[in-house]
Amino acid sequence: MKIFFPKEPDNELRTPIVPLVVQKFRSLEFDILVEEGIGETVSLNDDAYLKAGAKIIKNRVEAFSTADIVCRLNVPNIEETQHLKHNSIHISFLDPFNQKELIDAFAKQSVTAISMEMVPRVTRAQKMDALSSQASLAGYSAVIEAAEKLNKVFPMMMTPAGTISPAKVFVVGVGVAGLQAIATAKRLGARVEAFDTRPTVEEQVLSLGAKFVKIDIGQLEETEQGYAKELNAEQLELQRQGMIKVCGYSDVIITTAQVFGKKAPLIITQDMIDAMQPGSVIIDMAVSTGGNVEGSVAGKTVISNGVIIIGNENLPASVATHASQVYANNLYNMIEEFWDKENKIMNIDINDEILSGCIVSHSGESIDPLSK
Repeated sequence: MKIFFPKEPDNELRTPIVPLVVQKFRSLEFDILVEEGIGETVSLNDDAYLKAGAKIIKNRVEAFSTADIVCRLNVPNIEETQHLKHNSIHISFLDPFNQKELIDAFAKQSVTAISMEMVPRVTRAQKMDALSSQASLAGYSAVIEAAEKLNKVFPMMMTPAGTISPAKVFVVGVGVAGLQAIATAKRLGARVEAFDTRPTVEEQVLSLGAKFVKIDIGQLEETEQGYAKELNAEQLELQRQGMIKVCGYSDVIITTAQVFGKKAPLIITQDMIDAMQPGSVIIDMAVSTGGNVEGSVAGKTVISNGVIIIGNENLPASVATHASQVYANNLYNMIEEFWDKENKIMNIDINDEILSGCIVSHSGESIDPLSK
């Protein structure tokens, strides 16, 4: 059974496989094919992969056509699907809500496509939850980038010239990324406050030493997987009114709010930005799905009324070595969970509680992610 790991696009610093995980796959008797130079962005040369038991491939198209499983990180180029082996398996982030044409192309090739961001949040799937592992690193990286851009120190400091007050950090959205952002900012010595539409997360915020900002926006709901549901117009307005005061005294705002499968909600409006002091920093972690911050631009840093608004689309790549390591383990855990060691096949049961949530094409048919 062959697994092929192609190189990611030139603008991606992460890689989907590292030598330590190659060894784990080899213990299951897989033939591991990796594209030449796959680890260069994380300072891993081809020799490291060879020593781990992988074969170095120069002909990418040929590898696609012979591999039983293709694993990568990012959404693939649709043109490459025509080279995939019929009845093979493709595993990566696929953005299925916005990539219907790609999913149909997989179906045309009778490829079973597994979308890593669709892995359900059930206990058994935690070890393969790539969305959470990358989000945690993104939360850390967001704080580090904010600390670098802010023209103040984060911790309180006692100096002969007087006391320096700690930076005030406001985290909006207390999911995996938000919790890591809170924890990182606290470790750096900042005074941290956080808000989420789900009051049930207050205990988690307090356990990290931060203050939970309470805003009464009425009855709230969550999805079955624990994601916040989209707010209505009235609730959004109540939320904005309650947040403007906190924004006014915050040195750093980090927004993480996303609605799964939909455009990110606009939370930080221009009046909130205008209330902030010049030199303050906002990190919009939802910029790639529409953005939480008015005026944020994907892939760019903009200045609005003296406030620095950062739209970094790929925060996990700031710590590419560890991001690659955990993602490679997520892929291994996904395959190992369904690997039949005796018959040397991957058991694809579309009724399984995990696979039913993340398979988006199978047996020549596309599966609508909205039906999950």
